[in-house]
Amino acid sequence: MPLSRSLLMLPAEVGDLMDHTPESAYAHLRDTHPTWFLNPPGDGAIGIMRWPMTEGAVLHHDEERVVLEDPVVLPGGQQARRLRLLAARPEPEVAVLPLLGGAVVLTERFRHAARTWQWEIVRGMGAEGLSDTDNASRHLKDQLGATPAELVGLGEAHPDAGILADSVLLFAARIDAVGDRAYGAGIRRVRTVAFDEAEQMALTGQITDAVTISMLFRARQAGLFEEGPVV
Repeated sequence: MPLSRSLLMLPAEVGDLMDHTPESAYAHLRDTHPTWFLNPPGDGAIGIMRWPMTEGAVLHHDEERVVLEDPVVLPGGQQARRLRLLAARPEPEVAVLPLLGGAVVLTERFRHAARTWQWEIVRGMGAEGLSDTDNASRHLKDQLGATPAELVGLGEAHPDAGILADSVLLFAARIDAVGDRAYGAGIRRVRTVAFDEAEQMALTGQITDAVTISMLFRARQAGLFEEGPVV
């Protein structure tokens, strides 16, 4: 009688074969990144099953992203498989709300996954060897040609915890001017609006980016908004 697919998966000891099968690559990641596979305590948590009962698979792995197919046990006891996207780099993504006087600087950026143009704040992946604040400053320079006079940390947010494992570190940055936009990053326009107008854009659906909406809320609660002329 042939073995089921779950029993044909490879154990963690074959991590050196990670280039051969998606299953052995998954075993290798379990060994080298154990925090990615933690099962937190408490009723209702979705547990990740382990070898030898079953094994997951690495569906994609490049310099920026890892796509996993996890074998899981749902709260009701049913077994299933779930997809996750993780950052391949240890440096977290950063998002920056640029404040120019009493106004907010927004970029209109094309997003491939949604296949739409999005009004959003500055955002990008972390770079190796740079601190979180240095990464925030780097993306401001790269995307807006701006240098922060002040950076304020506003915590973190999970853009889509249903499939994305990563959180985004949030910063507000006071800047004195906007320079050249990064056309190569898919940014076609830069717009400076009053803070309350940016909030209204979020309320009316002109801004749908979850990180940008979260940032506007955090900045308002932190008291960072100051009345001032729109430039």
